[in-house]
Amino acid sequence: MRIEKLHIKNFKVFADAEIKDLPNMCVFLGANGSGKSTLFDVFGFLSACLKNNVRSAINNRGGFKEVVSRGKEKEDIEFEIKFRNDGKTRQPLITYQLCVGLENGQIVVKKEILSYRRGQKGKPYRFLDFSHGEGRAIVNEEEFEKDKQEFKEERKDYKLDTPDILAIKGLGQFQEFKAVADFRRLLDNWYIATFQIPDAKKSQEIGVQESLSPTGDNLALVADYIYENHPDTFNLILEKMKQRVPGVSHVDAEKTADGRIILRFQDGAFKDPFISRYVSDGTLKMFAYLILLYSPNRYPLLCIEEPENYLHPALLKELAEEFRDYANRGGQVFISTHSPDFVNALELEELFWLKKENGYTTIHRAADDETVKSLYDQGDKLGWLWTQGYLKGSNPNS
Repeated sequence: MRIEKLHIKNFKVFADAEIKDLPNMCVFLGANGSGKSTLFDVFGFLSACLKNNVRSAINNRGGFKEVVSRGKEKEDIEFEIKFRNDGKTRQPLITYQLCVGLENGQIVVKKEILSYRRGQKGKPYRFLDFSHGEGRAIVNEEEFEKDKQEFKEERKDYKLDTPDILAIKGLGQFQEFKAVADFRRLLDNWYIATFQIPDAKKSQEIGVQESLSPTGDNLALVADYIYENHPDTFNLILEKMKQRVPGVSHVDAEKTADGRIILRFQDGAFKDPFISRYVSDGTLKMFAYLILLYSPNRYPLLCIEEPENYLHPALLKELAEEFRDYANRGGQVFISTHSPDFVNALELEELFWLKKENGYTTIHRAADDETVKSLYDQGDKLGWLWTQGYLKGSNPNS
């Protein structure tokens, strides 16, 4: 699955922001407060709406007045996401639209639409069309997949329990609603990494955990799981560690006598291994990223905040290559960064920047800026162009 377009309206600093033709890996720059974390929170917000309801998702963020853009309190919050299931152009383009607002002081879903486009042109089929808790859905989607030209839609009316529940929550669990279920999987399985090195250095109680937590506090347990159940994958991760961090020759997840698991890193220059709390922060963070990127549990959307923290600048090119490889293997990656060294490792199409003016943020593509494109084509690195002020509005004083 790959997101191709994202349109945000009246969500915090994004009064009206749009990005389209998104590549597999997207890196976002911007000054503090410009909205990089808010951009990722679009998916966190939609995921929270799906797990509970829209009202609780908004209230957990401080209420409607705190979520809607300043000065737009009487307007609605809107999202539009366009995606393809396998990221290939031969797949139908699917569009999900959501409009949330206030009516009589209550938070309601004013519009929720999920549609397929008929080929490259023409009017799209609305497989799901809901408003205020009521709507219709196409129930013979399987026939559409078999023969798009001869498809004759069959619809059924539905009514949700309350008008603040997403229709994709109720219908996405049924097999006949494939497009709805696909979009649900994106929201259910997206991942944001905010690794905290002190948490990752701790030993953990013995147990089985297959997926790395956002902070990395279960790193030893996940490493042990992969070692025990996917030895080929663990060996691949170890080989990557040897390439990315010079000196590391082996990593073990060891069970201690008091029932805990600790990571032990073997440096080829020393006889005895180091336990994780004595390993450098950069070594441990690179290991955590490799565990995440090569884990058998893959994510349709992986969001990474400031991956450069704790890592030596010389490792950032290799890390960018690992993220790009993950994206090309089928998992889209969004990254926010403050590191020119990391940006230097990017391709032009991968770079975007956020510009905040008069309290609102817009999103710009580096490839659309003729000056940036020309200088990049002449051999200038994107990180250099950023620090020299060519990405106008991306720095605090520009």
